[in-house]
Amino acid sequence: MPDSISKPMYEKIYEAIRERIVSGQYKTGERVPSEKELCDEFSVSRITSKRALEMLTNEGYIIRQPGRGSFVNETLREPAAAGTPAVLRPERDRTGKLLIGLVITNFDESYGMELIYGMEEAARENHCFLVLRRTFGIQSYEEEAIQELLELGVDGMIIFPAQGEFFNAEILKLVISQFPFVLVDRYLKGLSASSISSDNILAAKEAAKYLFDLGHKHVAFITQPFDNTTAIEERIEGFIEAHEERGIVVERELWLENIASSVPNNFDLEAREKDIQIIVEHLRNNPKITAVFAVEYKIAELVFEAVERLQLSVPDDLSILCFDSPKIYSPPYFTYVMQNQIEMGRRAIESIIKLLHHESVPGKTTLPTKLVVGRTTAPPRANL
Repeated sequence: MPDSISKPMYEKIYEAIRERIVSGQYKTGERVPSEKELCDEFSVSRITSKRALEMLTNEGYIIRQPGRGSFVNETLREPAAAGTPAVLRPERDRTGKLLIGLVITNFDESYGMELIYGMEEAARENHCFLVLRRTFGIQSYEEEAIQELLELGVDGMIIFPAQGEFFNAEILKLVISQFPFVLVDRYLKGLSASSISSDNILAAKEAAKYLFDLGHKHVAFITQPFDNTTAIEERIEGFIEAHEERGIVVERELWLENIASSVPNNFDLEAREKDIQIIVEHLRNNPKITAVFAVEYKIAELVFEAVERLQLSVPDDLSILCFDSPKIYSPPYFTYVMQNQIEMGRRAIESIIKLLHHESVPGKTTLPTKLVVGRTTAPPRANL
């Protein structure tokens, strides 16, 4: 009884329909209940009944025919001897390997490519295929991607959530139906789902303390609007904690929190130019700033260009530190917080595999980071 209670509803429906097929209640070639009919019979959502039918399809019990319905697989046969399984399951269509969907905002050489590399390596080792859809940070695209991957029949899903104040309804449906999925890079408040991300609080704290150790006391924090994005909120928390632990006053008037051109869905060159001008004016109006903590690499690039337009130099007049950076410079150009993207990607795949085997995974996993010192930080000029 306890095992039955703990099972997700889609699995209970799967077992009920499988038993009807095995017992002969549904004969080979006969139609089985539709998603809607299963919804009505078991009082569940459409996504739950859909998942149960997908399991029956993946195990070879039924064949789904678009526009017609689902039918008992005519290739099923009786066991050869007593004690063997009641139904011999055919190999899954195509390769029989698991399909894992990846929903990601975007990726490039500064962040995301190594994350996907880690997923692909782990998928290969675990005999899985990774199916990728980009959302560019647009929630409607994210909803569509989740729906389409479910229709494709993926066995699990990894989601890099779009930035926003609210998570989309499709993610909530995955939680309710207990569909195996994992969040990466950030987590969603109030949502009971496993997540894998960097230890952003500790990373930001150590990075800020590095600037303090160089002698910087007036540090600007520059970010995009974060709309409850946990990764950015945690970086802010770590930045503030570093001030408190060093007894340095947090100067919020030195912060910029409205740099919008770096978000994944903004490809507007005019918006980029506007942001550079905002940073130029901010630095001009606050000459005591000696260092900038940029929440991500693309913002660090904007700051660098703003400094050049002011005819100042990096790092002599202004130090710049950021999260993430392309690994194309040797030695590194920007001083940056390096996230362990490969391990994050590997852990995401491994967590999906565990969930598919009904094993428990941590609610929130955080990975350590490393501060890589480049050519954009130095002691402030007054300390030279």
